[in-house]
Amino acid sequence: MDLPQLDGKIAALSLGALPVSYALNLVSALSHPLGVALMSALILCLLFVAIYNLSPGNIYYDPLYAVFTIFAFTSVVDLLIALQEDGYMVGFMEFITTEGEPYLRTAHGVFVCYWDGIVHYLLYLAMAGAIHRRKRYRNLGLYWLGSFIMSILVFLPGNILGKYSSEIRPAFFLAIPYMLVPCWAGMRVFKQPPAPPSCPPHVVQEEQRKGLLRRPVDLAFVIYLTLAGFFTLFRGLVVLECPTDTCFTYIYQYEPYLRDPVAYPKVQMLVYMFYVLPFYGLAVYALIFPGCSWLPDWALVFAGAVGQAQFSHMGASMHLRTPFTYRVPDDAWACFFGQTPGLRRLKGFAQSFLGVRGAQSRRVGAARRGPHGQDGVCSGGPRSRRALGPGLGSLAAYGPRRGTAGPEEGRARA
Repeated sequence: MDLPQLDGKIAALSLGALPVSYALNLVSALSHPLGVALMSALILCLLFVAIYNLSPGNIYYDPLYAVFTIFAFTSVVDLLIALQEDGYMVGFMEFITTEGEPYLRTAHGVFVCYWDGIVHYLLYLAMAGAIHRRKRYRNLGLYWLGSFIMSILVFLPGNILGKYSSEIRPAFFLAIPYMLVPCWAGMRVFKQPPAPPSCPPHVVQEEQRKGLLRRPVDLAFVIYLTLAGFFTLFRGLVVLECPTDTCFTYIYQYEPYLRDPVAYPKVQMLVYMFYVLPFYGLAVYALIFPGCSWLPDWALVFAGAVGQAQFSHMGASMHLRTPFTYRVPDDAWACFFGQTPGLRRLKGFAQSFLGVRGAQSRRVGAARRGPHGQDGVCSGGPRSRRALGPGLGSLAAYGPRRGTAGPEEGRARA
């Protein structure tokens, strides 16, 4: 993926969270939970008015510009919360963690804030910069979408089901827009046209003649996804209290964090089992039998989801805010970082690399399609498989959907 330039205006506006949070921390009215919720909503509304007056053209061009601006501001707030909870700064966001959202003081909450304050913040600046320069940001948007949704799917249910369920404050309901915005933003991102083809057709034809065994990267992904699928299923059974001795030994001796009463690790494993595991199976099929146009997009979505999940889960399981009995035992560190031939250590990286290669191979697959090419969906008939060929690099041999050609390609076809 080509990273666009960051938006300096949004960066400067988002850094306004520093003086605002420091000033609000001194206001005594924010010692009440309802005051925290109302003040937070008021600040977000004022921020929207400010960005609307500063950049109306960008908002008219793409309304997500305003969304990324507001979320960039909240990302800086989350980074301040994480730094304060780890003792790196004092006097900025105490009113939020004490009266607004006390569950942010958990180890999982701290690492969610770190991810949002660093990774999401850079993505917001990059996507806002792309909108300002009228460039594509589809790949970045898909990665952000998966990461954001995974964070919500784990964090919000964990707050309700865990030991902090009795401390839900009015500020919690500000998360409702956070649940609705990704749905709307995801629809807009998916509707954006993919990048134009950039690979000569003869290269594609050469790759099509290769079988899976002659595509070592694809073969490595198939092996990885298979092992990861079995390990994901095993960990899901562990949190469902499978009575076997293997599950009992694993949860007590290797990953006791899964028993933490905050409920985040249990929800995380269930999300893995019911959402990520089916994708692993479908991705293996698409690697063996190329011809699935959905795989590049959804590989990027799941790359963001797994990256966020691995960062938060592994970080929280070793953080000092996790009770000692639920942290990774000292004699299990080697297994913790090397389970199932390195799956835990490599899962986030491999998933991200899978998404990047999928995005590249979509452009490769687009190059081989003529004006009357197929629509790029999975097909199982022998005629369609002969047309698709045995393989096309990693996740390849599928073209873009109909109607997604860029303006230059459309004029050429006309």
